[in-house]
Amino acid sequence: MKKIYLDYAATTPVDPAVEKTMRPYLGRFFGNPGSLHSFGQEAMAAVDEAREKIAKAIGADFREIIFTSSATEANNLALRGTVKRIMNNELGIKNKESIKKPIIRNSKFIIPRVIVSAIEHESILETCRDLKKEDIEIIYLSVDKDGAVQLNALRKSLNENTILVSIGTANNEIGTIQPLKEISEIVGNWKLKIGNSAAYPFFHVDHSQGFQYLDIKPKNFKIDLMTLSSHKIYGPKGAGALFVQHEAWNTKQGRGGMLHASSFMLRAVTTGGGQEFGMRSGTENVPAIVGFGKAVEITGKLRNKEIKRMVSLRNYFWKKIKEIYPRAQLNGIMNEELGIKKKNKNPAIHSSLFQLPNFLNVYFPGQRADELLVKLDLAGIAVSAGSACSARSTKLSHVLEACGFGKERIKSSLRITLGRPTNKAEIDEAIKRMKIVIGK
Repeated sequence: MKKIYLDYAATTPVDPAVEKTMRPYLGRFFGNPGSLHSFGQEAMAAVDEAREKIAKAIGADFREIIFTSSATEANNLALRGTVKRIMNNELGIKNKESIKKPIIRNSKFIIPRVIVSAIEHESILETCRDLKKEDIEIIYLSVDKDGAVQLNALRKSLNENTILVSIGTANNEIGTIQPLKEISEIVGNWKLKIGNSAAYPFFHVDHSQGFQYLDIKPKNFKIDLMTLSSHKIYGPKGAGALFVQHEAWNTKQGRGGMLHASSFMLRAVTTGGGQEFGMRSGTENVPAIVGFGKAVEITGKLRNKEIKRMVSLRNYFWKKIKEIYPRAQLNGIMNEELGIKKKNKNPAIHSSLFQLPNFLNVYFPGQRADELLVKLDLAGIAVSAGSACSARSTKLSHVLEACGFGKERIKSSLRITLGRPTNKAEIDEAIKRMKIVIGK
């Protein structure tokens, strides 16, 4: 029985062209990029070429890309690095006492504030929970039933102590695309209001899930920090990146000179040999970085074509699901083309997309998602009940909870995500097997 993979939001297979590009760096070009001899220089040249590809893809400067081991690490660097910079520099701490000590500015006690949405990835939410233990104030923005951030909640949450706003471009469970333009404008207007237009609060976006389909240039949205992931776009696991906006660098360092950790708007949270301009120490994973760069290059070329193809396949899949299980319902906002939910909300990214085009989060009344997942797996179909990072947890989906769905609906919902290898014949076969498993 041929297996059918429908969990591309969790991870993707490595593109053959990516694998081919990586192969020489697993053998012939094995040098350490930090070494000065020819072996090391060959490896460093490959890392720099990948860095250039990624920078070009998002309209950034070569020096604005910091490689990490994953999107999770990049998110940690964005959040923890901002807090560390604030606590040790911007707010004038001159001693080495615990950051749990109150900060005094203009004779007032200051508690730094970080704002995130309630449906962020676990790498954001868990980091926030940890930062809260260090007396950082965390504000969780509410979302509507479709998973879109409540803009009024953001406006009300901003204050003079806000140091960071972190919002994912597209949710990893229901695929909802956030109104980044409006969010960016709200943050930007707040900076102008308090006379801090070039500094805090920084705006960070986790673009791990959205990069494949959303062409977002940080400069167009005044994004200060942006997280990217390799394995979500048919690149290898073990590689991620954090874009760090050029304008926020310490101008005293000079933009044309050598960069080191003090040049950045963040502070390093991993120290050691000073790799990645001092922002992320540790020997670079050259093969994975090379593959990441190639995956980004391929994704850019295929993006528009894949959007149209995915919308068509996803809509077809949903139609077939309704035929075999008429009671099925969708969670999250859908494209207008699907004719299920028509909204006037402007996604401010792609004219026809309100949700990632390969997503279906389906409520199957009368079915248990955990049992259904196992039955489908035995039938050779791989789907999920939520984020892969929490799939082994017994907790209910925090995303669907935040959207206001009850426990019974959450326990009966599955995430189905399509990918480049998906075709109509595969969908037909999946429907055939699903009909046997769930019937009507």
